[in-house]
Order: sequence, then structure tokens, then C-alpha cells
Amino acid sequence: MSKFLIRGGNELNGEIRIGGAKNAVLPILAATLMNGGENILFDCPNLSDVHAMIEILKSIGCKVTFDKYSLRVDSSTLSSHEIPENLVREMRSSIFLMGPMLARCGKIKISYPGG
Repeated sequence: MSKFLIRGGNELNGEIRIGGAKNAVLPILAATLMNGGENILFDCPNLSDVHAMIEILKSIGCKVTFDKYSLRVDSSTLSSHEIPENLVREMRSSIFLMGPMLARCGKIKISYPGG
């Protein structure tokens, strides 16, 4: 793991780009269900769990586009409270959908998560 060692006495300035992390983006993707509109996330990691969550969101009616720079989720078209079992079994993080789905739909049908 990288680290920064900063010694006093000199003024610091500049920018550093920090990439997105899977453990941060998966709960955020689940939370996009709650507002019923468009959400834009930047610097999402291009990982299988992220793509699995995207497939889940699409399967329940969300419009999702993922390109090199951003991930857009439009949850205004949410049409189902049932998460397909085959998609849930792909990752443990699918459990993050329970709270947002209950908040938005008042119910959810989901199997035990996999992963």
C-alpha cells in the first residue's frame, strides 16, 4: 500500500487523483434507488462486482450507462421489487439493496446473497 510522508516547513499545494474503491461504490450504487432520479458517479472501478450490481439495477428497471469516466444510474424507471436470484448469488454485496428497496418500494424479494 502506498503512503505519503510529509515533513513540515514547506507549503503544500497541488492535486492528487484517488481512484474509486469497490467497497465504497457498491453501497452508493444501491443507494441510487432511493431518489428516483438520475445519479452520476465518477471514477468507478471497472470490476466484476460493479458490473454485477449494474446488472441487478438493470434487471429491476433502472437505466444504467457505464463508460470510461462515469457511471449513470436513472432509477426513475424502477419497475420491480424482485431481485433475480441468479444475480444476487453472484456477490455478497447484493444485500446492500435491501434498505434502499424497502425505502423506495416498501418491499423487496431477494434470495440469500452469494459471493
